[in-house]
Amino acid sequence: MAEKCKCFPRFYFTSSSDLLDILSNGSTPTKIMKFMSKIFQAIENLKLKDEDKDRPTAIGMHTNVGIEYVEFSSDLKLMGKVENYLQEVINTMRFSLRDVGVASLKRLAQHGKEKWLTMDPA
Repeated sequence: MAEKCKCFPRFYFTSSSDLLDILSNGSTPTKIMKFMSKIFQAIENLKLKDEDKDRPTAIGMHTNVGIEYVEFSSDLKLMGKVENYLQEVINTMRFSLRDVGVASLKRLAQHGKEKWLTMDPA
């Protein structure tokens, strides 16, 4: 388990029993969704397309703070070992949030601050 934590440091923040559950069900990403809030702060789960039940594609993320959803800039097929595809989830989140931020700043100039504050996910 220590090797898995070195590969994906966010595993250090999960309990031993949760980590065992994550690692044993890693090849079935839908079973990992219940642990997303323990791995990622403020993320409840990922929105998945069920093209393939065992290996779905992540298309966005739902927050556990309020009711917000951020669509990923590009779809992410959850393939390989759990620590690898969770790292890809982090990369996809970063790129998507950057894209949301850039588009949001463009809307600020168009709509004014008061309206702009309610247009995009916080």
